[in-house]
Amino acid sequence: MNEFSKWLSQKDAVKVLKVDEKTLEILREKGYFKPGFHWKSSTEPGQLPWNPKVFYHIIWCREVIDNLNNNDSSIAQIAA
Repeated sequence: MNEFSKWLSQKDAVKVLKVDEKTLEILREKGYFKPGFHWKSSTEPGQLPWNPKVFYHIIWCREVIDNLNNNDSSIAQIAA
């Protein structure tokens, strides 16, 4: 895994961003991570449309997480 890769799988993103999978999902669902910018779905033809693999743009996701942690909001409050 190369931390400087732009797009990482959810498994690798969890390690690099130091958050759990549920937190990444909540940040997507609540609109903190924008589709196509912060995350994208797999383009593998065998993926089911209702459960595709997700890839994260590590640099932009890290900015969002750092901003949330540095402001009044924290990741723990958002994920609650």
